[in-house]
Amino acid sequence: MDVNAIYSVSPWFAVLLIAVGIVAGVINTLAGGGSNLTLPALMLMGLPADVANATNRVGVLMQSVAAAKDFDKHGQLARHDLLGILKPTLLGSLVGAVIAAFAPSDWLKPALLIAMVSMALIILIRPNIVAPPLGTKALSVSESPKAWGMLFVAGIYGGFVQAGVGFILIAALAGGLRYDLVKTNAIKLVCAAALTLTALAVFVWQGLVAWLPGLILAVGTVIGAKIGVRVALNISPQGLKWFLFIMTVAASAAALFKT
Repeated sequence: MDVNAIYSVSPWFAVLLIAVGIVAGVINTLAGGGSNLTLPALMLMGLPADVANATNRVGVLMQSVAAAKDFDKHGQLARHDLLGILKPTLLGSLVGAVIAAFAPSDWLKPALLIAMVSMALIILIRPNIVAPPLGTKALSVSESPKAWGMLFVAGIYGGFVQAGVGFILIAALAGGLRYDLVKTNAIKLVCAAALTLTALAVFVWQGLVAWLPGLILAVGTVIGAKIGVRVALNISPQGLKWFLFIMTVAASAAALFKT
């Protein structure tokens, strides 16, 4: 099936996708859970769950790359442990994407909803994702097996559904590896780009990506990502913690009430 021959985008839906993409880009850059907005928007267009899940990755990939590059320009991307961080993340994303690509479509929609709601409830019950004290030395992945496992789980979840994966990455990077919140967000975006690229390759192979709505959505997410980086560089650590908490509640509500 050629999904690109089936799904066109009306002007109204194009505006909707860009607007939702901007909001999601900001949310994903500063916290996570933006896909709880973009997935329902794509499904509202009539995309089946598997096509929406695949198409959503186009915007996520482009906004992650754009935001990570901006963080790097400002010297906030810690490059020294990226390879160690990416290994478990990529391995997990490949597992999750294969599960999502080959799952029956009638089974995938409730599975996506359950996964999104479960993640939203977890981050609502455990909102205390905070940065370590100032001056704390960050750990490498080899020094923290717990962080390795969390990154692998984040990869599986991100490869499967994406929505809310930022919260797992934040927990692994800030809580497990002791990075401050700004550097955590920068590394998180590199991880998100890498696991999304892996998942997207699987979905393209299976012919599940509707490129037109995906690219229109990406215009919005890139704009939102650039806004998000500026906010992250100028907001206080306490303000960023509150933003994380508010987005936790918002992501929970979006997942719970998604049609």
